[in-house]
Amino acid sequence: MARSLRLFAYYKGALVTLYSLLDRLIISYQRIDHAPVFTCEEASKLLPDLPAARTKNLFLRDPKSERLFLVVAPEESRVDLKALAMALGVKRLSFGSPERLNAVLGLTPGAVTLLAMVRDTERAVTLVVDQTIWHAKQVQCHPLVNTATLIITLDDVRRLLAHLGREATVMALPVQPT
Repeated sequence: MARSLRLFAYYKGALVTLYSLLDRLIISYQRIDHAPVFTCEEASKLLPDLPAARTKNLFLRDPKSERLFLVVAPEESRVDLKALAMALGVKRLSFGSPERLNAVLGLTPGAVTLLAMVRDTERAVTLVVDQTIWHAKQVQCHPLVNTATLIITLDDVRRLLAHLGREATVMALPVQPT
């Protein structure tokens, strides 16, 4: 019980820290609160007409090297994990477990977001962003929880990453044929 209370306090503390950091960096955002969403389809139903690129966020790992990746793709794309593994120079990619996601980024499934890089203090995760998303004017992303969505400009996302000393690997993500 004590462990879960500490996790909850850390979780709430990190959420406050994200907004404080955005405010300190003078990064503006529009926040839309909503019921919890766990899939892109659920989010689309709740937030159908927001003026920003919709994303799909994948927490992946290379089982051999234990390298971790946060992949940000257009919502409608089906990323080809075999081709992506080759492009990233790893043998294979699989989805990271909810336990690993929580341990590394303090997130739960459904709350994976580009903004999670603020929690990657160990620099254990490589951020990979599809070039379509990277060149969009604005993006939709969760603020570390799946009960809200932020609309934020990509220029401001780049400033946030620069402040964190992080870079994104930007590429045309390989997709599976439809």
